[in-house]
Amino acid sequence: MKIISDWFLRFFSDPQAVILTVVLVLGTSVIAFMGRDLAPLLASIVIAYLLEGVVQFLWFRLRVPRLLGTALVFVLFLAFVLFLLFGLLPLVSRQLTQLVQQFPNMIVRGQNLLLSLPASYPEFVTEAQVLGAISALKAEIATWGQNVLTWSLAAGAGVITFVVYLVLVPLLVFFFLKDKELILAWLHGFLPRDHTLAQQVWREVDRQMGNYVRGKFLEVLVVWLATYVAFAYMGLQFAMLLALMVGLSVIVPYIGAVVVTVPVALVAFFQWGWSSEFLWLLGVYLIIQGLDGNVLVPLLFSEVVDLHPIAIIAAVLAFGGLWGFWGVFFAIPLATVVQSILKAWPRPMGAGGAPSGLREGEEPLAVAAPGRAL
Repeated sequence: MKIISDWFLRFFSDPQAVILTVVLVLGTSVIAFMGRDLAPLLASIVIAYLLEGVVQFLWFRLRVPRLLGTALVFVLFLAFVLFLLFGLLPLVSRQLTQLVQQFPNMIVRGQNLLLSLPASYPEFVTEAQVLGAISALKAEIATWGQNVLTWSLAAGAGVITFVVYLVLVPLLVFFFLKDKELILAWLHGFLPRDHTLAQQVWREVDRQMGNYVRGKFLEVLVVWLATYVAFAYMGLQFAMLLALMVGLSVIVPYIGAVVVTVPVALVAFFQWGWSSEFLWLLGVYLIIQGLDGNVLVPLLFSEVVDLHPIAIIAAVLAFGGLWGFWGVFFAIPLATVVQSILKAWPRPMGAGGAPSGLREGEEPLAVAAPGRAL
């Protein structure tokens, strides 16, 4: 017990650390236990946070009054939502329906391809192995079909929820943008007068997470449009659906690119087979992925926190396990929040006033640059 008490005194002796801990515990508890019920409110907060950067740009850079800037940004937001609903969604839905209709033909072609492997490579593949793989694949497809049917039967309630979101979320976004100062002043009234550490953490989180999320939104748009233009020019079927998948895949670094490559390669193979068109498309797709990782990402995120690949994968697994799809979606921003908290947390002080583990007057071996992970 003495070890635990000593550790507690080292890291929670500062009242600012206790205040920050209480704020974090309350915020996490609200999201964990009431997240489903407050989903429209939380979604509106996230969208308003993203749009606030554009409002700030109009206000400080172009000297547009805040109320007018809020109105302009909100109108653009509504136009984007209408484009998604009446422009993109019907096209993607139509291509998805066509893909489902062609799926049985793709299965037959894939089965024939597998059955031809024992004759071409008898020393590596036997007919029994191929038949076993086909049986396992059919079982998986049957299970997947049952899950799709169950999901479609439950979609009626989802339509009602979607309509509620469609009405509530834009309304809440407008009021969050318009009355930002009033809402923040009201929230500050519940905090202790001295909450310097919480303010410091919020400033770091706002700088890193805001830049990351807005940059990631631009990255999704650029990759999506570039991929769609390339796929449509080369005549690939379901170009918009696949391009949208490629664009959304950049939200989850490393894992997303690997996962989305499979449907792109399969659709191209079943359309062209082992041909020059198939190889050209894979080459163009790999070039887009390379330009995204080596040109676009450094350009958009040059001043954003640099998380190690292990930290990124750990964040995806941890937050995805906690909150499912939305945990994966916000895994990287949430990881930047954790990193900002760790950087701002009061360090235990040694006897000479230096951080624990250093002698008085001794300098640390390395100091992390602002916005960079240790």
